[in-house]
Amino acid sequence: MYKKIAAPLFAALFMLGAAGPAYCADATTAENFVDDATITAKIKARQAEDEVVRASSISVDTVNGEVQLSGLAKSEHERARAEIIAKSVEGVKSVRNEIVVQN
Repeated sequence: MYKKIAAPLFAALFMLGAAGPAYCADATTAENFVDDATITAKIKARQAEDEVVRASSISVDTVNGEVQLSGLAKSEHERARAEIIAKSVEGVKSVRNEIVVQN
C-alpha cells in the first residue's frame, strides 16, 4: 500500500521541485514590483504636497522604472509640473506624460 502512495507522492514532489526554481527564477521581478510601487507612492506623495498639481486627478503607473502619467489637468502648467515631479523621483528611468489639459 505504501508503494502505491509513495510513487505518486514522490513524482508530485519531484515536479514541484523542478517547477519551483522556474517559478521563482526571476527574483528581480519581485524587486522591480516593489521598486515600481515605491516610485509610484513617492510621486503621488509629492504631487499631494504640491500646490499646483491636483493629485486626485492624475494617475501614476510605473513599470520597470518607466512612469506613465494620465488624467486631467486644469492647465499646461499643472501638466508640466506633474511631469517635473515624476522625473525628480529616484529610480525613474523615463516619463510618458499623457495628461490632458481641460479647456
